[in-house]
Amino acid sequence: MAIRTQESFSGFIASEPQLSQTSRGEARFYSRVGQEHYRKESDGSFTELETTFHDLVAYRATAERAHERFAKGDSFVAEGYTHTFEDDRDGRAGEEFVAKRIGHDIARTLYDVDRVPRSTRSPQHDATAASVTRGVTDDNAPRRSSPSPAASAPGL
Repeated sequence: MAIRTQESFSGFIASEPQLSQTSRGEARFYSRVGQEHYRKESDGSFTELETTFHDLVAYRATAERAHERFAKGDSFVAEGYTHTFEDDRDGRAGEEFVAKRIGHDIARTLYDVDRVPRSTRSPQHDATAASVTRGVTDDNAPRRSSPSPAASAPGL
């Protein structure tokens, strides 16, 4: 059987994530996201190029979970597709990445994995997990508040 693949997008959350509802009452996550770019030089070094910024959205349960777990400055990897649209109000065209799945980028994020089955979790357990998800680790080290160019060099 063939391996199923989809378009992916990696970057960092550049604005405060927003949770709203669609006209059908479904949850909608939105954030402006940044993507750093590099060029490999002939001597093997990398030159940092201009960062680009884009719109990222997610819907339904993915939207709700993304809003709970992501904050400005977090690095992510998302799977989904690019949606090109025309705004009915002013006729302006645009594009957004629609994340069907999204998670923190393990190459750039320190975190703990909670392997307790959902069916056995207590409300206290979920509250503790939420504080870890927001970037506070067991040693109370705060999550970095903005992306670090050194942390995002290619190959890390």
